[in-house]
Amino acid sequence: MSRWNELTGATSGEEYAARFAALARGGEDVHGEARFCAALVPAGARVLDAGCGTGRVMIRLAELGYDCVGVDLDASMLAVAREQAPHLPWFHADLAAFEPARLGVAGDFDLVVAAGNIFPLLAPGTEATVVGRLSAALRPGGLLVAGFGLDRAHLPVPPGITLPEYDDHCAAAGLTLVDRFATWDAAPYDGGGYAVSVHRR
Repeated sequence: MSRWNELTGATSGEEYAARFAALARGGEDVHGEARFCAALVPAGARVLDAGCGTGRVMIRLAELGYDCVGVDLDASMLAVAREQAPHLPWFHADLAAFEPARLGVAGDFDLVVAAGNIFPLLAPGTEATVVGRLSAALRPGGLLVAGFGLDRAHLPVPPGITLPEYDDHCAAAGLTLVDRFATWDAAPYDGGGYAVSVHRR
């Protein structure tokens, strides 16, 4: 079982969406991840939102003209995403077993984004498998972007993966580190408790 399901019981979709809706109403910028991705690949590019949750990032990218596919294991989160954007392709699937062809989706994505602490919340021991699956879904030259917490201050659970471990998984999957930032606003990474990593296939 994923650490996310242990934490939430896979029933927190409405609550999660309400929290971000409240932030948006209060004037908070809730589109940093989408803006970051849009700076990496041009409009029209194919984007896989791996662990798409309620669809906040993917819906914004679709509005900006990207060809998006969303995948998540939490049915409660996907229910919110489908209600908000029924015209977009949302799939219920485990990233550790993700194969685009089995879902009737073409591979060769230009960018795969894993926002929202996806890697620390996976089922323990599946991190390398998930990196491999996501790498395989990329076209040659495509980018994997992952942002996640590295300490308890930035995570709802104890840390489950270090940056060196993540980089090792990426290297084993044929990915090369391009850049690393401390935030989705592209602040330079300073060794802190959150990192946004960009790897290229």
